[in-house]
Amino acid sequence: MSTPPISPIPSEPDLVLRLAIESRGFDATAADPERNCWMVVHRHVHGVLPSEYDIREVPESLYLAVLEQRRSMEAGGQPPG
Repeated sequence: MSTPPISPIPSEPDLVLRLAIESRGFDATAADPERNCWMVVHRHVHGVLPSEYDIREVPESLYLAVLEQRRSMEAGGQPPG
């Protein structure tokens, strides 16, 4: 029996917003929204930050939703709430 693929969850706006906010925490090491969103999604999905040679995949739709949310927050200022 194979394991079902990880389900992307971009329809959960609270999760997407939380991850977008968390991605800002990596800005001190590199102000690269794409990298930082990928790192936070990787941590969410796999439970750990990626290592240098980590090639595990993350759900692309979740990553893109988090990146879009982050860019939206940056364009409009702070996140709601």
